[in-house]
Amino acid sequence: MSGIGVRRRAVLLGAAAAAVAPGAGWLDALAARARSGLLLSYEGLLDTPFDRAHANCAYVYDNAAVGVALLAGGRIAAARVVGDALVAAQTRDRFWHDGRFRNAYAAGKVPPTGTYPLPGWWDKTAGHWVEDSYQVGTATGVVAWAMIFLARLGAATGDPRYHDAAGRAGDWVEHNVRAARGYAGGFTSWEPAPARLTWVSTEQNLDLAAAFTALGRADAARHARDFVAAMWNAQEGRFFLGLAPDGGLNRGAAADANLWPPLLAGAPADWGRALDWVLARQGVPTANPAGIDFNDDRDGIWLEGTAYVALLARLRGRPALAARMMDTLRQQTAPCGLPWAASVPRLTTGLAIVAGPVADFYYYRRPAIAPAAWAALAEAGANPFVA
Repeated sequence: MSGIGVRRRAVLLGAAAAAVAPGAGWLDALAARARSGLLLSYEGLLDTPFDRAHANCAYVYDNAAVGVALLAGGRIAAARVVGDALVAAQTRDRFWHDGRFRNAYAAGKVPPTGTYPLPGWWDKTAGHWVEDSYQVGTATGVVAWAMIFLARLGAATGDPRYHDAAGRAGDWVEHNVRAARGYAGGFTSWEPAPARLTWVSTEQNLDLAAAFTALGRADAARHARDFVAAMWNAQEGRFFLGLAPDGGLNRGAAADANLWPPLLAGAPADWGRALDWVLARQGVPTANPAGIDFNDDRDGIWLEGTAYVALLARLRGRPALAARMMDTLRQQTAPCGLPWAASVPRLTTGLAIVAGPVADFYYYRRPAIAPAAWAALAEAGANPFVA
């Protein structure tokens, strides 16, 4: 889930992978990890500063995608573990009490009382605790995914706590990031005055169109969906990235901003052409394996995006393409049961961690829960944007 800002950039280590029976699938691997709180986003045991800095990080988008996959697979009890943790995180924040979610929280067991912990690490050299400015912020698309999952969980269980939490998050979106066209990017950095992100993302508005639809908020859903439709470039058969901070059109493109819109309920058939645009631009078409890159330099395979292709191809009646992508996902699954985030040691994205000229955001070859969630959805043919 990209947008104009960077959604997540962590490589995690430190926690032992949950035991998964030999031959078990991605859904089993995720359910085994849903024990008592939010799941680690990535796993690995490398001794690097970057890995150490992200050893306890559970990204909300990743966990919401896991929750949606668990619901699609009938793993209601495991989904409730994730949902309960998100409700606790929303209501027991150390500062915010307005319905927002932060981009990440500490992975693991939910503390019985007190504030919900945020991820961070001890800097031995500096002698103090350090937090990441993106992790403590709030991206609009992240909130939307939490809304999608919690609304679905409420419907599946009949427990009003989940629907209420999704509703509070929706209120926050309406009150804080609604723009003249669509919804803006959110906030980054620390309380009490995080920096406002004024760009508007096609992908994030797509997420909100589905989220507000799940909540029955037709006006808000239409506001988000109209923005997505306005970003469709029929001439090229693809979506623009969104609007830049100055309000001008951002003509860039991202895989999720092109592969997710055709999954919206009632999406025009013409939007399906975006799949071929992505394959032509970002496809890594080697026979073994095949997949898509995050950007168009084709330096490796991004497994989460490859799962997007598998799901969309399956739902759009292209079984041969879906089968090729699924084969890659199986080949690129680590012994712990999770797919690797990338097929190469370090996959470029062309994006910067902090806005600027240096493209320093990478995906590393670590087992990750987000591609596992999407692989499970693709395997089941389950559309996360349609109830």
